[in-house]
Amino acid sequence: MGESYIKKAIIFFMTVFLAVTALIAAPVFADEDATGETAAVNARGKVLRVLGFREDEIDYSGGNLTSNVQVVEVKIISDGPFKDQVIETEYDLSMSFSQNAENVRLKPGDEVLMIIELDDRGDMTASFIYSVARDKYLLLLLIIFSVVILAVGRFKGLKALISLALTILALIYILVPLILRGVDPVFVSIWVCIGITGITLLLVSGYNRKTLAAVIGTSGGVVAAGLLAQLIGGLAKLSGLGDEESQMLMFIPQNISFNYRGLLFAGILIGALGAAMDVAMSMSSAMFEIKDVNPGIKKSAHIRAGMNIGRDMIATMSNTLILAYAGGSLQLLLLLMAYQVPFYEIINQDGYASEIVRSFAGSIGLILTIPITAMAAGFLSDKKEKHDYNRYYK
Repeated sequence: MGESYIKKAIIFFMTVFLAVTALIAAPVFADEDATGETAAVNARGKVLRVLGFREDEIDYSGGNLTSNVQVVEVKIISDGPFKDQVIETEYDLSMSFSQNAENVRLKPGDEVLMIIELDDRGDMTASFIYSVARDKYLLLLLIIFSVVILAVGRFKGLKALISLALTILALIYILVPLILRGVDPVFVSIWVCIGITGITLLLVSGYNRKTLAAVIGTSGGVVAAGLLAQLIGGLAKLSGLGDEESQMLMFIPQNISFNYRGLLFAGILIGALGAAMDVAMSMSSAMFEIKDVNPGIKKSAHIRAGMNIGRDMIATMSNTLILAYAGGSLQLLLLLMAYQVPFYEIINQDGYASEIVRSFAGSIGLILTIPITAMAAGFLSDKKEKHDYNRYYK
């Protein structure tokens, strides 16, 4: 009877989550008004020849910086009025130092993304390349990732790919659209994180108490991380505007008044979610295995055993998010060390303080996932039926 109630509760949760998803997955942006002639269009091209280079000196107090411009002949390959036309255009090599420019120069056969400027009659007046087309190489990496995970994980690898796809869709079609509509990012992030947790762990482990314990542990740890970040962020008077991307949100055309501190909260929840699910699922699986091996174990001893397992995870888990954020900020760390910026100046700036809060609050959330999962698994496994059919349905 207990397993039946759990299945019904999980199915109800999934139904509500998917229903809300369907209601809010409509496009955020209205169609652009055709108020006149298009001033510019995007196009995709293929480099035919390199015609030459031009160097523009730029005054820069920190060194001899040169803007390297590459002149190339490009054939437009994207659909549109200019398809198959061959044009001469330029590619700014991102103001690279001359000795490093070779690494980013275009070669014949490279595909590029361009902007073509038009006059009032729609004729081309100028063009420039703004990026190398990298999507094919990223797609290749995605294919390799899928092949590897399927080869190693087989059917469970397939379920992992499905859960990953659903996670990405939830972020793109639920989290981002709702925040752009002005909904509180704190509420949205909690809702999406719980939904992603439920869907992912259900796909991985099925309808059982082990999954429920992992969902409880993940949700508790992630929400604890976010609440702690909110508390410390308020005491430290963090604005949530410490990075360039947050500041750019002030100028988007939708004229939305964001809760920037809430966006910081949402980012912490999303950032900690994956690691928290890993910890919770590992803890829950271990504890249910203990119960299967020793059905007569007392609840208190069972929870202590789970905590002993969790303590072995703490050393590595506490470093997980800190190392992830440090790796993403390696260039910044090098820059600060090169200019010998005092440590107290670094940590007192809004942006850097936000990253420190993000790292440590997320790590605290991961650590708290351990006792929450241990207690949930201890109580749920104590009521587990003797024959859990999900154990054999693999």
